[in-house]
Amino acid sequence: MAKVAFLGLGVMGYPMAGHLQKAGHDVTVYNRTAAKAEAWVAEHGGAMGVTPREAAEGAAFVMACVGNDDDLRSVCLGDDGAFAGMAEGAVFVDHTTVSDDVTKELYVVGKEAGIAFVDAPISGGQAGAENAVLSIMCGGDQAAYDAAEPVMDVYSKICRRIGESGAGQLTKMSNQIAIAGVVQGLAEALHFAEKAGLDGRAVVEVISQGAAGSWQMVNRHETMLDDHFDYGFAVDWMRKDLGICLNTANRTDASLPLTALVDQFYKDVQKMGGGRWDTSSLFKRLRAMD
Repeated sequence: MAKVAFLGLGVMGYPMAGHLQKAGHDVTVYNRTAAKAEAWVAEHGGAMGVTPREAAEGAAFVMACVGNDDDLRSVCLGDDGAFAGMAEGAVFVDHTTVSDDVTKELYVVGKEAGIAFVDAPISGGQAGAENAVLSIMCGGDQAAYDAAEPVMDVYSKICRRIGESGAGQLTKMSNQIAIAGVVQGLAEALHFAEKAGLDGRAVVEVISQGAAGSWQMVNRHETMLDDHFDYGFAVDWMRKDLGICLNTANRTDASLPLTALVDQFYKDVQKMGGGRWDTSSLFKRLRAMD
């Protein structure tokens, strides 16, 4: 078992850190809102750091799951950042969905300090984090990945190194692009069925067993039909991720017309006051157009 720091105790990080402590690792947590870290320690044991640096001191592995590029830089860099507290040979594992630019930047800064940096964004949502069945896609040096994989295995269903630094984030972009199209397709299918006077649940029972079936269909069709949209990943965060995808596509000359369109549909949902609704709320947007 290892000494591990976990930075960021949101809906994903809180249960992930808990799985590490339960598995026998010696976990110290940090959260920008200290009350969340105090609650975690009260529930799981372990310790908390007042700063990322304090949490990271002496840790063989520092895991992070924060909000965006700027949040990641803030927990890594500066006098109070995790890098300042990490010893040479320690491994920083970033589970945040961020740009591959900031990933490569921090990889270089870490390497100069003798710290390994693995980008390891996650997919599976809050339920995946709580049930320890996340999909983790990684980039970075092979040796660093090999060292960190047993720690990540505690809360993952599958964990793979895709390539060099940034490859994990690029894979997560592919993941979000695929999800955006699938959710819009499901929303339109349910909307069509409703307009045609069909029982949406009966329709899904049949078509989910064929080529149209998907995780989104199985896990979200009932909540969509029931007009409940507080399950899983929020629209605000999806727009942040799709913005990263579209910016990267511009740089790489990739064509993402459907992703750009769905991003605008999510903008419509935000205008409806649904920034914190989950991503399946694309269906609510269609209903609102009636």
